[in-house]
Amino acid sequence: MSGLGGLNKSANGVVVGLVQLQLPVVATREQLAAQTQRICELVGKARRNQQTMDLVVFPEYSLHGLSMATNPEIMCSLDGPEVAAFRAACVEHRIWGCFSIMEANEGGNPYNSGLVIDDQGAIRLYYRKLHPWVPVEPWEPGNLGVPVCDGPNGSKLALIICHDGMFPEMAREAAYKGAEIILRTAGYTAPIRHAWKITNQANAFCNLAYTASVCMCGSDGTFDSMGEGMFCSFDGTVMVEGGGRPDEIITAELRPDLVREARTGWGVENNIYQL
Repeated sequence: MSGLGGLNKSANGVVVGLVQLQLPVVATREQLAAQTQRICELVGKARRNQQTMDLVVFPEYSLHGLSMATNPEIMCSLDGPEVAAFRAACVEHRIWGCFSIMEANEGGNPYNSGLVIDDQGAIRLYYRKLHPWVPVEPWEPGNLGVPVCDGPNGSKLALIICHDGMFPEMAREAAYKGAEIILRTAGYTAPIRHAWKITNQANAFCNLAYTASVCMCGSDGTFDSMGEGMFCSFDGTVMVEGGGRPDEIITAELRPDLVREARTGWGVENNIYQL
């Protein structure tokens, strides 16, 4: 049950929106600025789309596209204009946001980083993808572990980027740290469709956690990303599933209080504890 996609929000609910963002081409500073503005506009769309929404989630590569370019001119930093714009958008529209940046790294290749920003503009979660998609991705392996943060309406959030979600240990670490909602952002294309679905479900079932997962969407003229936002309940069932329509926002109400109840009271299949 998703509360009709979050339209009927309960007292303990957290309404999440997954943006199946149109895959961009970003190769210059000007294109980076334009894509930053586009994402901020979609933060506003999310708020207008659903006044009950607590958190809007953008996919991996939403800012930089799938070119894998490491040009220093288009790399980002936490104190740069792109992150400042995201923070301002969250404040303006009174909503939490999850964003993707390719982060400059003076000591090596850029990091593939994710941020969760609250509705006051504070960065609540900062994470660097641990496992680049070898041999395709050029990113430096992350060094910040698997962080968990307090989220909206008393929830606990974790973020796992793309290929990191293929490793059961990542979701398990997030759950052990208390995550009740595990966000997963990706830029995957069609060959990964089956693995995407089964790992999102398995990460939920094996850890008694909700998973909220979304890919980039559409074509950039070279690559075709698949969209397919999906919410899985803590019993592994698919609650809501999107398709391949670019810029569609897939929504659901999640109930962290029911996760806590299951982790405390379930005997059969309480897999986070029965080792």
